[in-house]
Amino acid sequence: MNPRACAAVVAAVVAVIGTSRPVGAQIQPFQGPDLYRLQTVGDVQISPDGQRVAYSVRKSDRPGRPYSEVWVMETASGEVSKLGGEGGVASGPRWSPDGREIAYIGVAEGQAGLVVARADGSSAKFLAPITGTNHPLPSAGERITWSPDGNRIAFVSATKAPVDVDNGDPIVITRYLYKPTASEGMTRFNDNRRVHIFIFDRLANRVHQLTSGRYYEHSIDWSPRGDEIVFISNHEPDPDRTFNYDIHAVRVENGEVRRVTDTASAEYQPKWSPDGRSIAYLGTRRSFTSSETTMEDTHVWVVDADGRNRRELGGSVDNRQRNVRWAADGQSLYFTVQARGNVHLFRLPVSGGSPQMLVIDRGRLGAWSVANDGAIAYAFTPPSGPTELYMRHEGLSRTLTSLNAELLAERAVAEVEAFTFSSFDRRPIEAFLTKPVDLNPASRHPLVVVIHGGPHGQQGAAFNAKAQVYAGHGWATLMVNYRGSTGYGQELTDAIFKDQNGGEAKDVLAGVDAALDRYRWLDADRLAIEGGSYGGQLTNWIITQTDRFKAAIPRSSISNLVSFNYMAYYHDYLAVEFGAYPHEEDIVDLLWERSPIRYARNVTTPTMLVHGENDNDVPIAEAEQFYIALRDVGVDAVMVRYPREGHGIRETAHQVDLLERSITWYERYFGRRAATTTLR
Repeated sequence: MNPRACAAVVAAVVAVIGTSRPVGAQIQPFQGPDLYRLQTVGDVQISPDGQRVAYSVRKSDRPGRPYSEVWVMETASGEVSKLGGEGGVASGPRWSPDGREIAYIGVAEGQAGLVVARADGSSAKFLAPITGTNHPLPSAGERITWSPDGNRIAFVSATKAPVDVDNGDPIVITRYLYKPTASEGMTRFNDNRRVHIFIFDRLANRVHQLTSGRYYEHSIDWSPRGDEIVFISNHEPDPDRTFNYDIHAVRVENGEVRRVTDTASAEYQPKWSPDGRSIAYLGTRRSFTSSETTMEDTHVWVVDADGRNRRELGGSVDNRQRNVRWAADGQSLYFTVQARGNVHLFRLPVSGGSPQMLVIDRGRLGAWSVANDGAIAYAFTPPSGPTELYMRHEGLSRTLTSLNAELLAERAVAEVEAFTFSSFDRRPIEAFLTKPVDLNPASRHPLVVVIHGGPHGQQGAAFNAKAQVYAGHGWATLMVNYRGSTGYGQELTDAIFKDQNGGEAKDVLAGVDAALDRYRWLDADRLAIEGGSYGGQLTNWIITQTDRFKAAIPRSSISNLVSFNYMAYYHDYLAVEFGAYPHEEDIVDLLWERSPIRYARNVTTPTMLVHGENDNDVPIAEAEQFYIALRDVGVDAVMVRYPREGHGIRETAHQVDLLERSITWYERYFGRRAATTTLR
């Protein structure tokens, strides 16, 4: 990559992607190995003066899992430099208050941890090691924050466990959350390390620990007055048993901690106002929130610095809100909003009033940040390609990167169309159909139903590599935002309460019927179904209720709600979804009634179960049970187990293998080269 690339040239290249291609280029559909070539923009941080943008780039061209590089671009000239040098891996860039330096997590001087460099990425200096924990810390926010004078940098890092993991013979378990998160490889148990706040003093050239104890502190932000650091922590008497984040603040001078909020609901990701008088944050109202996912949408809240006058500002926007930030003048707040399969950026006056919609393009807005003059840098995934870096200033947006220009010039991107249908109870439900690249209305094309996880998530028109590969194979892909999904208001999200594997499964099937009626070129005799996590659970359930699908691929799926509740690393998710723990109010009977494995005798659909060996979110025993149950009843079943993987398949080679294996599985039951058949 040319480090002196011009932004104008970059923008011009991106503008013509999909309409102009190199002379002689052969246009082909997307293929599985293209995953090695795809690059996506992740974290985005614009400098206070708006002159530079630091952004991470996720790459997959090395063995193992994708890795992150961090680049810095001058917004006027387009000149770019890489943090950490050639081959460097870095993440989490954060600008100094004066914009002259940047702190990040990476490698410098042969050591890994907190690093600081000049704004152009040069003169990188190692400051302190940073370690993590395998304890689940859902929705954790900032790990690095600068003091207002730029002389100190606070960061979060794990310390030695107050009680070591028992590795004896026998191993004695006493902790409720004794399992680690799903992403920690072969680690079998919670490492018990606590995450605390540390400060590196640049004048004294030393690091000291600011907080300590048995709790976990994270999501930090240094006050503009310089005297306190705000953070999130769960200080319940038994934080393993009860999930309840609250906002706290610690005095930098002496480590004294005070509690800012004390609610039964959850608070997340606090941010000081520019004058230090208020704190904005994401919050909920309900007293029972799961540590894994939440049915209730998070909204933007503000509280006075002393904990008084707590008020909800985002209530007028009935959708899930995230990533709240202050405007430089402190008069308004920016935040993202999930809406009908998209993610938009809004701005809302602190004094009240109607929100202003800033970025409302079709697609998904990811990380973003705002400069003092209101310029916004953001990552965005349109339908036409993977995530790139954009900038919006004075009402106009432009593209700053073209990471995938070469690949996109060689590939045909399939069209994604949204449509709304009436479900079984006349409730309107939205779905998204990715059409085959070689669509021939005079032919019949297979349809693959891809179900999102969560269940409180959403799918949309944003570029989806798997759907594009399927489209290149002549297949359509249907994504249904069933009840329980986010982006359609709290009422729809709540409609799944006490009804897992109920109405939302019927929504998916109604979506299939609506698609077949709307797109007559779809082949009703060649349907397949798949999904991951909750989407895998729904896949398992649906094939117990109908034999209309020729093949199924549940990934990281739940088959037995009772066993899942007691084997996963968290134990409050189903309690929130069903209103009580399994041992209360006969909930355990309802869980069994809604467990796919109970109805395994009904299954005739050939099923390929896919799971990560080290998944503690949905333990692999869920796949093992269903695999044996299906084989017992004579179903053609295969279990594919990926080593080193947790919840979801992360290693690129595994992703490519799964994609190609899925195509082979479907072809086996669609008929090999029967991607399309002529209408008669």
